[in-house]
Amino acid sequence: MRHKVTLIPGEGIGPEVAAATRRILEAAGVQIDWEELEARTDKATEAGQLVNQSAVASVRKNRVALKGPMGTAIAGGAPSVNVALRKTLDLYANLRPVKNLPGVKSRFEGVDIVLVRENTEDLYSGLEHEVVPGVVESLKIITERASTRIARFAFEYAKRSGRKKIHAIHKANIMKLSDGLFLKSIRAVAEKYPETEYKEMIVDNACMQIVLDPQQFDMLLLPNLYGDVMSDLAAGLVGGLGVVPSGNIGDDCAMFEAVHGTAPDIAGKGLANPTALVMSGIMMLDHLGERSAARRIEAALEKVYREGQHVTRDIGGKAGTTEFTDAVIGALAPVAAHHS
Repeated sequence: MRHKVTLIPGEGIGPEVAAATRRILEAAGVQIDWEELEARTDKATEAGQLVNQSAVASVRKNRVALKGPMGTAIAGGAPSVNVALRKTLDLYANLRPVKNLPGVKSRFEGVDIVLVRENTEDLYSGLEHEVVPGVVESLKIITERASTRIARFAFEYAKRSGRKKIHAIHKANIMKLSDGLFLKSIRAVAEKYPETEYKEMIVDNACMQIVLDPQQFDMLLLPNLYGDVMSDLAAGLVGGLGVVPSGNIGDDCAMFEAVHGTAPDIAGKGLANPTALVMSGIMMLDHLGERSAARRIEAALEKVYREGQHVTRDIGGKAGTTEFTDAVIGALAPVAAHHS
């Protein structure tokens, strides 16, 4: 089956890791017509956003996108293109599977956690204003609709992928109304999925627990801000953002992306590690129903890491982007030959 997919290469090392990922997906025999576009425009729209509207239109039409890393200014500067894309396309579920890769040095073995983060509201609504000079107010928005929708997404995902347990992460002991509503909405959904064990944990305790004993967690369900913090924390348990994928999923379309930075210091030097985007590509193939190709790429990637001969510098190897990519494609080859 042929698929039409929007490709947003991103910035910095983005174009290099995007090209590598394309090569690997194509070598696995998946037929994709790529529509390549930039996410950022030079001129701000009326809303002050720098999002390229033709990229948005392309994702809407193709319903699936693969996206490289994008930079975001800190304290001032333009609003985040990443956040704007998620909001515009209503990609309300952020899905972050975190798992050990063989051969990647990390503090823990046997980590296998899926984090589901509500992606559209909370403090990320961006509703901030200066009340008087020296006093700023930021509004935390939690709605029953968004909380119910993300809960349903998480429990359906658990059912589909054989996950047994979901922890809702909150701070409802202090934010009794906002996080309280988040929990109340989830509890109502949890009742309809008796086969999934449902638990709750306060966010500060959850941060401690995940670094003490990550094996106790199966899935975490979080509002936007805690989800952002804890998904990066979880990535740190298995070797960092360079070895974990991410998907932003809505009812109408989905965007799979690397969540690491743009690494401008090594951009254009052929040193970038494309693993995170390749893994996001594997998630995309699952989403498109290309499961056997997804498993084959996964196995090839794990083989290259297990052998450790052709891994990139960030993992302690000496390979560049092309050598690593060739090795993954080489690990695919026997199966490809077998099928022809």
